[in-house]
Amino acid sequence: MPTPFPWMSEELAALESAGLRRARLVVRPFADGACEIEGRRLWNFAGNDYLGLAGDPRVVAAAQAALAESGVGARASALVAGRSEWHARLEQTLAAFEGQEAAILFPTGYAANVGIIAALVDEHDVVFCDRLNHASLIDGCRLSGAKLRVFRHSELETLERELHKAAEARRRLIVTDAVFSMDGDVAPLRELCDLAERFQADLLVDEAHGTGVFGEQGRGVCESLDVESRVAVRVGTLSKAIGTLGGFVAGRQSLVDWLWNKARTQVFSTALSPAICAAATTAVEIIRSEPDRRAKLWRNCEFVRQELDAVLRPSESSAVRDSDQAVLLRLQYGRSVGPIIPILLGDPDAAVAAQRKLEDRGCLVAAIRSPTVPQGTSRLRISLSAAHDESALQTLVGALQEVLSVS
Repeated sequence: MPTPFPWMSEELAALESAGLRRARLVVRPFADGACEIEGRRLWNFAGNDYLGLAGDPRVVAAAQAALAESGVGARASALVAGRSEWHARLEQTLAAFEGQEAAILFPTGYAANVGIIAALVDEHDVVFCDRLNHASLIDGCRLSGAKLRVFRHSELETLERELHKAAEARRRLIVTDAVFSMDGDVAPLRELCDLAERFQADLLVDEAHGTGVFGEQGRGVCESLDVESRVAVRVGTLSKAIGTLGGFVAGRQSLVDWLWNKARTQVFSTALSPAICAAATTAVEIIRSEPDRRAKLWRNCEFVRQELDAVLRPSESSAVRDSDQAVLLRLQYGRSVGPIIPILLGDPDAAVAAQRKLEDRGCLVAAIRSPTVPQGTSRLRISLSAAHDESALQTLVGALQEVLSVS
């Protein structure tokens, strides 16, 4: 019997040679921002549990109560078998949190983006996508069948020209992340709103890394930049700061009704587990009632950036030596804000080697390589959490100082 996919071994070897083959690890997470890998306890700076809610006892207890009452699975698509009270309660909680009329749930944030975009545009329309958008947004644009126009990261002059060219299209949809997941910078949402209004386009913003982190109430970058009423669709995720699983849209009732009927990734997917819905409801309530969690996260972000500046950047009063310049090339996080801090190393092998050295010093930091980021921009991606205490942060800064020092 012939071996299936005979080309696969050779292609895997090519990935290995290029430093791009990924390994699978078994990780045991802890509520204090640490984890265990192969018997080693490490501070986890690779996850997205920004507010430390994934292991909060109240969130866990809510999931346990729903699990005991409703079982593990939702048993069917929500559209086919109906939503449980846990789903309805979460939708109501999210709508209230976002200040909107209604909300709709998706099994993942990825499914939300793919399903929503395809429900809004098709082959008669044009969709405009930032080159550095998350893969789920890019895939949603491609799968929608709409004419795709990609513009270089935040180059609004290019976007403006493409919008002008598409003036006769039936619909125009601009798609962007609020916070770009690999660079940590924030989209120019005010300017994007201006362009959308000028060219009668709609703007879709994915707040995956903004929800719970940005804004006075934690609703995201749209809130912090005061553009919530100008954005047509705001997508959120339950799997980052909310600490659970799933995606959602909160908006006008007409938008939610349209997605309920037309978003295939929601229509044809088994619904979220009731236990997940119960946990997410409690997590959102905690976010609303405990703003100190968000304040602590931002204090952690400020501390790490200050320490990295002091350790790795040359003083302005000193002459820049070759070694200092090498560090400056590595430490390109000036545009990033919030808990995502990228440190560019360029070469994928260098990123993986740095990751392993950081693990030896007690820190789990993700090595990000192509195709997640463009070739030549492999990096360490530090992700901070309110769960990290001073000891964790000091360990991280000390480890980075040793690993990234240039002789």
